[in-house]
This record gives sequence, C-alpha cells and structure tokens, in this order.
Amino acid sequence: MSDSSPVPPTAPVVLDVWCELQCPDCRRSLEDLHALRARYGDRLELRLRHFPLEKHKHAFAAAQAAEEAAAQGQGWPYVEAVLARVQELERTGEPFLVDVARELGLDAEEFDTALIDGRHILIVDADQAEGKAIGVTGTPTYVIGGERLDGGQSQEGLRARVEEITDRLLAASGS
Repeated sequence: MSDSSPVPPTAPVVLDVWCELQCPDCRRSLEDLHALRARYGDRLELRLRHFPLEKHKHAFAAAQAAEEAAAQGQGWPYVEAVLARVQELERTGEPFLVDVARELGLDAEEFDTALIDGRHILIVDADQAEGKAIGVTGTPTYVIGGERLDGGQSQEGLRARVEEITDRLLAASGS
C-alpha cells in the first residue's frame, strides 16, 4: 500500500534584513529585495529587523511605526513607502510617519497612539540588541544561513551572494 499523504511544505529560507528607515543605503537596497522576492516568492522569507542609527533622529520612531504597520498588516508596503521618501522623513519627522500610514489606508490615529504609548519599543530594542550582538554596525545588513553580509555603502555583489546562499539552502532542504 502506498502512502498518499501530502508532503509537508518545507519552511522558507529566512533572510533577515537589518534596516533603518532613514538610511539612504537601505532605500537603494529595495531594488535587490524586489528582485529576490520575484525570484524566490514564498521560498524566501524577508524578515525586517530594526537597527536605528543614532545619527538619524527619526529612525527609532520610524522603526516603531513600521511595527505598527506590520500589526495592521502592511509592514513591507509601509517600509517601502517611507524609504522612498527618506528626505521627507528627515524634514518632517513623526507627522510624516502618520501621513504615510494614512496614505496607505492604515489607521493613522492608531499610529499616532502607538508612537506616543511606545507599544513597539521592546521589539525595536530587542532587534537592535540582537544586531549589536551579532556584529551589525550599519544598514543594510543581511543575515542568511548564519552568514552576515554587510551592505553599507556598497550593494555591489550582495544580491548575487544572497542568491548563492539561498540556492544552496533550498537545494539542501529539497525545495
């Protein structure tokens, strides 16, 4: 008798993206992230990790806002919308973060409240502490398959390296 039970799907490869929403280099990395999503679909999970840098005064609030967007089901669209307008974030600060939420059809009042009550601070703090513990010093930084890839000033070759590691991990898992 043959076993006709369905084969359980394998878990996707996880790419941690250590990002800061006031970082121009993170904005430039979006093209690579789009290409990776297009190539791998559900086989690659992009996981946003926060690493706000002290030199950017609105980065910590932006990280909290991104968590609120995720709680409302629009994490990546929000991140991409903010990164696309880094200069506006620099000029306007928190009101800009609430405006982007409103533009995306999110509950802007809840965003404002979340920024005031600090409900997402622990997530941002935990990401930042973990980033420091594994040697993240700047953004973007990627971690995949236990390997850290620093983006910083140069994105050159990073996507190819992520693809190489992803292909290897997928082959090992039979995906």
